[in-house]
Amino acid sequence: MVDVPISTIKWSEYFRLINSAYPPIDLFEDIADPADWMLLGAAESRSNARIAETIGNIDLIPPERRVGGAGSSYVMAPFTHVSEDKTGRFHDGTFGAFYAADSFETALFETIHHMQKFYSETNQSAGWLSDFRELIGQIDAIMTDIAGEGFDELMNENDYSASQAFARDMKSKGSNGIIYRSVRNQGGICFAAFYPDVMSIPGQGRHVRYHWNGSCVNMIKDLNTNQIFKVED
Repeated sequence: MVDVPISTIKWSEYFRLINSAYPPIDLFEDIADPADWMLLGAAESRSNARIAETIGNIDLIPPERRVGGAGSSYVMAPFTHVSEDKTGRFHDGTFGAFYAADSFETALFETIHHMQKFYSETNQSAGWLSDFRELIGQIDAIMTDIAGEGFDELMNENDYSASQAFARDMKSKGSNGIIYRSVRNQGGICFAAFYPDVMSIPGQGRHVRYHWNGSCVNMIKDLNTNQIFKVED
């Protein structure tokens, strides 16, 4: 592998699609000062056993890198709700990552890939199956940059073992995250942030629904306009 460069990533818009089945976490939304979370969470959990499960493992985020306020759950939850059963290209379940793309199209194809795998493995019947919400934010940060040549071993379509090991190494050395080329949409660029303060808290964009035809996601519906679009490889 070539020497790993670092670059400033400065986008006026990043795009992320998340499953609408997961609502914002009220505790994150209601607290402006992240320093108050541990005390409030401990107090509320004594009267509501579900609070701790809802918040996740906040100890995974250094106190100085936590964020709070309106919309903060969108950037906090990927780091507090981690599991070795739910891993990704640049996180192994012992730590989380926030993934986003440089365009709606790239974010769409990235999520479609994972939903197709899920629908196939769970033998889902054809139909309109999942709703997603678009998140749009900004980023201006210094990150490890592997979007150029020389990092093909980290871009395997299905085997994430090398990329996860690379991410662990970069994170341990103080990296904010990784810039990389999309494997699912040629020409697209993505980032995986290691901390919630790396990017801005996003706002909501459109809402879309995915149609599964039994073998692939072949259509999406914009729920804001009710327009239906064909998905083409």
